[in-house]
Amino acid sequence: MTIRVLLADDQALLRSAFRVLVDSEPDMEVVGEASDGAEAVRLTKEQQADVVLMDIRMPGTDGLAATRLISADPDLADVRVVILTTFEVDDYVVQSLRAGASGFLGKGSEPEELLNAIRIAAGGQALLSPAATTGLIARFLATQDPADDDRDPGRGERLDSLTVREREVLVLVAGGHSNDEIAERLEVSPLTVKTHVNRAMAKLGARDRAQLVVTAYESGLVRPRVE
Repeated sequence: MTIRVLLADDQALLRSAFRVLVDSEPDMEVVGEASDGAEAVRLTKEQQADVVLMDIRMPGTDGLAATRLISADPDLADVRVVILTTFEVDDYVVQSLRAGASGFLGKGSEPEELLNAIRIAAGGQALLSPAATTGLIARFLATQDPADDDRDPGRGERLDSLTVREREVLVLVAGGHSNDEIAERLEVSPLTVKTHVNRAMAKLGARDRAQLVVTAYESGLVRPRVE
C-alpha cells in the first residue's frame, strides 16, 4: 500500500525538499501541500491523506489548531499527524500531542529518520523515545499550573478502569519503552503487551501511545522529573 503524505509548512522551499524526498520512495507519495493549517485540514480530507507532516508555526490557523481539527473529525480517525519542529524543546509540541498528534520530529533530522517516521506513523505507532518525547512532556508538565492548562481531568478518573497489569504497562510506556522491552521486563510476550496497550488506549480514549504518555503524566501516575 502506498502511504499518502500531506506536507503542511509555510516555507515553500522546505515543502519542495520534503516532496522530492518522499516521492523518491516506492511506498509513499505526496498528495498535497499546504501553507497554513486551514488548508492542511481541507486537503487532508480532499486527498485522503494517511500521514500529515505538520509545521507548528504557520500563519492563520497554526499547526496546533489544525491537528486538533483533524483529530476531532471522525472521518479522519485513521489520519496520523507528525509534528515538524525547529526546536527539540517546544511547548507547542506537548499541546499537539494532547491534541492528537502521533509524535514529533526535528526539521534537522536525517532524511532516513523522516521517512522512517512516516512509515511508523502510517503503521499506527507513535514517535516516542525516552530522550525526546517523554522527557519533553515531563519537563513541560512539571512547570504547569493545572488550573491554567487544557488537561482532561476525566482521563485521570478513567485510570480506575485499568487493571493492575494495564497500569503497570502504562507506566513503562510513559518511560518510553517499546513493546519488546516491556515484554522482557514483565516476562510476557510482545503480543500480550500490545493487547494491554490497546486496551489501555481504548479505556482512556487515547489515539496512540503518545497520548498514553501524556495521560500518565497528567493523571499523576508518573511523576515528572526536571533535570
